[in-house]
Amino acid sequence: MKVQPVILCGGSGTRLWPLSREQYPKQLLQLAGERSMLQETVLRIADLARLLPVSPTPIVVCNEEYRFITAEQLRECGYPCGDILLEPFGRNTAPALTLAALAALAYEDDALLLVMPADHLIRDGAAFARAVAAGAPAAEVGDVVTFGIQPTRVETGYGYLRIGAVDASGTFPVEAFVEKPDQQTAARYVADGNHLWNSGIFLLRASVWLHAIERFAPSILLACKDAFAAAVRDADFVRVERTSFEGCPADSVDYAVMEHLPGAANPGVGIRAVPMAAGWSDVGAWDALWDVSDKDGQDNVVRGDVLTEGVRSSMVVATDRLVACVGVSDLVVVETADAVLVAGKDATQGIKDVVARLKREGRVQADAHRKIHRPWGYYDAIDAGERFQVKRIVVKPGGTLSLQMHHHRAEHWVVVRGTARVTRGEECFLLGENESTYIPLGVTHRLENPGKLPLEIIEVQSGSYLGEDDIVRLEDYYGRG
Repeated sequence: MKVQPVILCGGSGTRLWPLSREQYPKQLLQLAGERSMLQETVLRIADLARLLPVSPTPIVVCNEEYRFITAEQLRECGYPCGDILLEPFGRNTAPALTLAALAALAYEDDALLLVMPADHLIRDGAAFARAVAAGAPAAEVGDVVTFGIQPTRVETGYGYLRIGAVDASGTFPVEAFVEKPDQQTAARYVADGNHLWNSGIFLLRASVWLHAIERFAPSILLACKDAFAAAVRDADFVRVERTSFEGCPADSVDYAVMEHLPGAANPGVGIRAVPMAAGWSDVGAWDALWDVSDKDGQDNVVRGDVLTEGVRSSMVVATDRLVACVGVSDLVVVETADAVLVAGKDATQGIKDVVARLKREGRVQADAHRKIHRPWGYYDAIDAGERFQVKRIVVKPGGTLSLQMHHHRAEHWVVVRGTARVTRGEECFLLGENESTYIPLGVTHRLENPGKLPLEIIEVQSGSYLGEDDIVRLEDYYGRG
């Protein structure tokens, strides 16, 4: 039976703020190497394909907000994907998996779904593949297989699996899913040897999941069926219908189904665990990332333009500027273009409260970076003041901005690298390096990169209102309204 990878790509990772933002969450970040966590997840398929028949195209379930950068990252690592399911609203992992199961059954026979969060770190891809292969026989006959991690410390931030004795299949029956425990309970779990960390990675047939969600959370299945039945294809994406999905209850895979399976009167369906020693971490907070990262002689993790003197057991990340730390220990320091975090390494779970406060106060730093990705490239808001804003715009080869106009602002464009094709009203002309043009208020315009190298321009906006909602799109190659 063929394995169908399913990648759940909807998390926000607020505990890794300010690097992770609502519109650019942790799975899109390069946290543990040169590739993003999403890309590392996709590339594990190659290790698995050496042991089992695997579909070469993963089903990716993604939030609509970051659909273009998700598609671009998949293309960069060799997985052009026409099966990105777009959720118009975040509804947690149970609806996401339900959509993926419906898609899998629509595309082919009842495949084995390998359900992987896009924001987990796995150091040993070969060991991961071996664990999946070990669980495949149980999943083929209709069991739900989950992958547990042998605890290496007393950890209150993870859920646990209570397991029974191993049987002839080499897997362990799961007797209970246990929620995140307190310190004393976690210590007992680690000592008794009967508990594994819950990795949140599953292997099961698509039909098994749909039968389980129908039994334990039928309202989720009903909403997802309606939303998927009315889905429309849009380039790389499959857009599920908004109104039906908006009414879908939000719930996790564990709460909706998995916690109910052990001991349930469900003949023929069991839940089994395969222990997995593959260097797993959910990288849920900065201290977790420090724990799994390579360190220098002073136990520091340092990335970017960083100078340290007398610093120990700390994590220092610089993305835009020099960061110097002197005489400190057990700190997390993270610098970005628009925010700086300084936290005790043992207090990083509280960062989610900072993000919640930013949202309550309407601060943009909760949602987006200064650098905003678009399907045609990106822009960086360099400076802003009363009645003006300056952006650095980079358009990838072949990229095209929408044909648009503004009611409240005019724009000046200066080309600093590459060649621009400019539509301005009835005119269409080329601009080279060190050339510029002016777009008056109310005039339709478009910027394109006809060349083979990135196009870089500096845009100066001036006017009474400079918000992104003062864009009237008349035509758009990427289907944006």
